[in-house]
Amino acid sequence: MTEFTYHSKDTAPGESRPLIDASIKAYGFHPKLHQIMAEAPPTYRAYLETFRIFAEETTLTPLEQHVIMQTANYENRCHYCTAGHSMLMKIIGADDVIVDALREGAPIADPKLEALRTFARQLIDKRGHVGDTALQHFLDAGYDKRQALEVLTGLATKLLSNFTNALAHTELDESVKPFAWTHPDDRAA
Repeated sequence: MTEFTYHSKDTAPGESRPLIDASIKAYGFHPKLHQIMAEAPPTYRAYLETFRIFAEETTLTPLEQHVIMQTANYENRCHYCTAGHSMLMKIIGADDVIVDALREGAPIADPKLEALRTFARQLIDKRGHVGDTALQHFLDAGYDKRQALEVLTGLATKLLSNFTNALAHTELDESVKPFAWTHPDDRAA
């Protein structure tokens, strides 16, 4: 297995050093995902900025944002991000039933959130080619066309983080170890 470097400010390329400062300012520490991404400053910068835009500039609520991100984490089998977003969902006060459903890839009882989860999953599974019926179901649930496009911003953010973690087998940060996760299909193995 190829090992990736967990960079610090001392080992990271110069262009990543201000990004490391931004990570530490935002999270209070330098997450291991960010340490790995520091190897490629453009990837690191794209991830931080896309995540910021999704969190701060979309019309989706924090819970809706996490539904999208956790759906991508589940579908992309991202052990690191599923653990991290499970913790973040607890912090924002998400219902445990919703957190658990997302960790299991199971339907959410709330019809609007379930429509969001289904739409995000379909976008991933069909590589965007979901068809008019799936889009209409999403719109009929109470979302609008702008939000259909905003879902893509969340999925773009998760592509960068989920795929990085798949390549690097990123170790969990201490703070999320209580939320460690394995995809249900891999639990028997």
